Amino acid sequence: MAENNDVIAAIVGIEPGSELAAVVAGRADIMALTQQTHDAALMPAEPGGLSHAERAALACRIAKINDAKDFEEHFETLLDNSGASGDTARIADIWFDGGGDSRLKALIRHVDLVAHAPKDATRRDIELLREAGLADADLVRLSELVAFVSYQIRVAAGLRLMRGLA
Repeated sequence: MAENNDVIAAIVGIEPGSELAAVVAGRADIMALTQQTHDAALMPAEPGGLSHAERAALACRIAKINDAKDFEEHFETLLDNSGASGDTARIADIWFDGGGDSRLKALIRHVDLVAHAPKDATRRDIELLREAGLADADLVRLSELVAFVSYQIRVAAGLRLMRGLA
């Protein structure tokens, strides 16, 4: 799935003029902010210590964990467009654990934990990221990415349910 000015609308398949389009139009401000957050979380002008490729691969991984095929395709496109290769591209593979790279291992472990069982995350999990070399700003960036992708998947699921009721 290619980049779109409204990723959720494209993924959900909101048809112009539909009842769902009218409902979404009533929340245009929220949808616009959601799209802005998508762009900021995945393709910020200054990515800091999390490259665009890593962000796309981690987002793809979260989509796979949530069995969100449409988002998986979207994030795979972002990953392909980032020019990722090697272990960075492999982050999206849910069977890849980071190999011999302690930083990637820590990133993947944390994302998997928070995507599967966020209530099980502890202070120690943040310490493990720091021990792997992540700066505090990158911890915030990673947390924002995981939270946003999870939110985005759930908003799309809710809109699909609404479409089914219309």
